[in-house]
Amino acid sequence: ALTPRCGWVLPGLEQRLTVPAAVSPATARPYAAAAAKAAKKDEKRSRQEKAKEAAKEKPLPRRRPLMSKPVDDVYLTWLYRRPSYGLEQAVGMLKRFQELDFTHPKQFVYINVFLDMALQKKKKVDPFTSGVVLPHRFTDEVNKVLVFTENDQEAEVAREHGATIVGGVELIKWILEDEIQADFYVAVPAIIPKLIPLRNKLKKKYPSTRRNSLGSDIPRMVQFFRECHEYSVEDESVIKTRIARLDMPTEHIIANLKTIIQDICTFKPSNFGKVCSGCNQPTWEMGVLYWVVEKAEEKEEEDAADEDQQEPVQESVSN
Repeated sequence: ALTPRCGWVLPGLEQRLTVPAAVSPATARPYAAAAAKAAKKDEKRSRQEKAKEAAKEKPLPRRRPLMSKPVDDVYLTWLYRRPSYGLEQAVGMLKRFQELDFTHPKQFVYINVFLDMALQKKKKVDPFTSGVVLPHRFTDEVNKVLVFTENDQEAEVAREHGATIVGGVELIKWILEDEIQADFYVAVPAIIPKLIPLRNKLKKKYPSTRRNSLGSDIPRMVQFFRECHEYSVEDESVIKTRIARLDMPTEHIIANLKTIIQDICTFKPSNFGKVCSGCNQPTWEMGVLYWVVEKAEEKEEEDAADEDQQEPVQESVSN
């Protein structure tokens, strides 16, 4: 700016004004790093695409078919099919193993039922709780039943048929304070609007027509809940419950098992023809009988394909 006025130029100033300034290394470093990162990303993507193409071209390894029965006492279990037994044979194995293990002969027999709760479009069946009267009782325990009613005649009928506690709205305060507890709660339709404060407290035990705990037939409800066996879905898809004692006759154990399976089938979604395709794979462990219940495919073509790949089921249960 002083050059036209003073007529002189500082040494080197003219050269600086004419020559463009060079980019400093510190300024160029971020651009170089971004370019290197983009090049590295493109290289990684190309390697992944090449790996996918090579995997498609490479033939899949043929899986060795599983053998049916080992010929020696020592063998690799993963080379052989898992054994499947019929109901009578499996219960007989439980009884025989009990003698070999010197465990208590009157121990409980349990079942683990694994359910496929998935539905279409990322939906699933909600976990449920149910009760069923088994054809052969295996315990002398009687459930405590509380009956809500304000009618004196209904209250007398409830007591005659074995209700543990009978009362009206005066029981609400004691239940909220945990002064009164029962295994099951039964109510008549006339009093149900007054029991709304107990909805959050009782939760699934709150009287409802779906659980058959709300109605006018007090003798039937009291008798059912005093003798019923309750089970529920745990961990979103597993039912763990006891069904009998090991010293019971084999046919009684099987009858109780089938009764529970048939009750589970009543909770199947309406768009499925069957929810239980069969029971298989019983094993012995600590006096517990484990059973797997799988959901049947809805389409016949898929059923036929599965039958070719899976081993046959010895005993089937359908609803």
